[in-house]
Amino acid sequence: MPKDPSLAHLLGRVGVVEERIRLLVASRRAEDPQPDDPFRGLYLSDEAVDRLLATPSPTLQEWTGSGADGASPRWQQCEQLADTAQANGHRLRLRELASAFGLSPLDVDLLLVALAADLDPRFEQLFGYLNDDVTRRRPSVAVGLALCGTPLSAADGRARLLSGPLLTGGLLAVEDPDRPLPGRALRVPDRVVGHLLGDDTPEPALQAVLAEPPAVVWGDPAPLARALGAGVLMAYLREPATGSGRVLAVRALASTGREAVLLDLTRLATERDPLQLVELAVREVRLRGAGLVAGPLAAVTDRPAVLEALHAEPQPVLLVGDAAWDPAWTSRPPLLVDVPVSTSAERSALWRAALGSHDGLLEGLDIEAATAAFRLRPEQVARAAGSARVQATLTADGRLTARHLGAGARAENGSALDRLARRVEPVVGWDDLVLPGAVLLALQEVALRAKHRERVLGDWAMRPGAGRGHGVAALFAGDSGTGKTMSAEVVAHDLGLDLYVVDLATVVDKYVGETEKNLERIFTAAAGVNGVLLFDEADAVFGRRSEVKDAHDRYANIESAYLLQRMETFDGLAILATNLRANIDEAFTRRLDVVVDFPLPDAAHRRVLWDRCLGRTLEREEGIDLGFLGQAFELAGGAIRSAAVTAAYLAADDGGTVTMKHLVTAVQREYRKLGRLTLESEFGPYWGMLAPSRPSRA
Repeated sequence: MPKDPSLAHLLGRVGVVEERIRLLVASRRAEDPQPDDPFRGLYLSDEAVDRLLATPSPTLQEWTGSGADGASPRWQQCEQLADTAQANGHRLRLRELASAFGLSPLDVDLLLVALAADLDPRFEQLFGYLNDDVTRRRPSVAVGLALCGTPLSAADGRARLLSGPLLTGGLLAVEDPDRPLPGRALRVPDRVVGHLLGDDTPEPALQAVLAEPPAVVWGDPAPLARALGAGVLMAYLREPATGSGRVLAVRALASTGREAVLLDLTRLATERDPLQLVELAVREVRLRGAGLVAGPLAAVTDRPAVLEALHAEPQPVLLVGDAAWDPAWTSRPPLLVDVPVSTSAERSALWRAALGSHDGLLEGLDIEAATAAFRLRPEQVARAAGSARVQATLTADGRLTARHLGAGARAENGSALDRLARRVEPVVGWDDLVLPGAVLLALQEVALRAKHRERVLGDWAMRPGAGRGHGVAALFAGDSGTGKTMSAEVVAHDLGLDLYVVDLATVVDKYVGETEKNLERIFTAAAGVNGVLLFDEADAVFGRRSEVKDAHDRYANIESAYLLQRMETFDGLAILATNLRANIDEAFTRRLDVVVDFPLPDAAHRRVLWDRCLGRTLEREEGIDLGFLGQAFELAGGAIRSAAVTAAYLAADDGGTVTMKHLVTAVQREYRKLGRLTLESEFGPYWGMLAPSRPSRA
């Protein structure tokens, strides 16, 4: 007998099935006029047809001492040993399965009959004999019921194989639906066989939509654990942007002695047959005596059949999402739980715990300052820390830096916003900006607010009520080329975030209501991304409301009103850039945290801009007069950058060294682009260097 009491119990019960098979085979042989015919089961002779026609409708006998009441001595001995093993604390999987799925003694017997051939190949031939068809080596419904002492005419027996818990629980498959019920084959799925034998590996198809439980310690699971202990079987955990329903659910289940099976509904929604996978997940939870944690619920709210299948009585199901519960989702009202937000101090502690000590590789790194700008859930912090450690392996000493932490946090960003905006990886910093001191201070305030918004707006609740978000909004106003877009990139670089530039062509729509829908998609996607959202030419969307004279004005004002409300609830960092500040509605201005006015650069700033734009790699001719360029030509920073690039092209075609001739020629061409006159008085002593209007030499 096997040492494992659970396996011993299972094999003992299969031994009882073998006794019944022997009795039924003996009975059939006694009635068979040609028991030794080698072709039996492959053909039907004339004598057999005559015998069938002469035989009245059979009433199957009940096997004395071997029926479903389990009165045989072997059955009694097997169950007595099982009682002793269970009293000694051993786990008996067959009994657990019967309890979890609500199986009757007849159900258990039918399951064992169908299971027998998977444990011993001898039963295949015996079932072929009993089926009177050597090619059919699984028990038929007729054979299965006969072995359980139940006649085919018994309604209860038939019902167990049509709609009973064996079928609804996925423990038994009745195959060959085109045959009459008595001739259909009974099969136990491989996963159920494996479970009864002690294997807890999920179905291969199911593994693709399962996730590993997060090994994160956060939050207080005690209230949810008390509810589960009181018998709650379904709960909906609504989680905010920095809280984790999954972590709380896993910890609460662990408190009640259950493991957690995590079902990723986002991945499930992309599968061809999500309903079948949900049924497999529910069966898995019942087999293992676990709890099901499924989310995010928004991925399947448009599939009522999937939502209705998310129940695993008597095991609990914990649903996770970020939207308010809709009673239409399921017919079972759940316990509603609001997951708390994680504080900035809690997230810093999670970062430190996830990064560990690593033999001094964190020395000198201010983790709190480096991670303050990132809004992550607790399990995302753990993954981001792991990603940061991997990124650090690219460096010679393996030392972690703020840049590695930023890369790890950005790795948690989804791709939803990439489809709606252009992602820019910032490469410029504060040293690359050439702006007046007051403008720099205003830009630094934007970065400061973004870094500490969770502490100020979240922990300290400095913007309470009315469903206001934890976002930061800034307006960058100034003429074209004054550095608005570059400044947004610098702020994003300082925060360690990506910059997402919204393409207004994908936003503005001529049809009523479509622009608002497009903006809602952008705001929703941006709320789940650690990035900076830049609306360039923002006055096209955030323009002033006007007096209503016709339907167009009314719908335009509705659009502006929607944006006003949406800005209030936005949780991210949004920068609006415009050349015409006067066109921005005053109501938007009131909701802005910082307004930065970008002036045209003066002569001193223009000189520095020329120097910066020419860079340090391009070789310069001695005597280049940057002071003259800054003093003589009143250009914005963007125009200076464009002229510097043009000069570099001219230099590349003329020996590789940039000269004053290249520079003043580039300025002349920039003037033409801007529609400005080229005056000799502006070019002064370099007027004679201007090239005639002809193509460059080859």
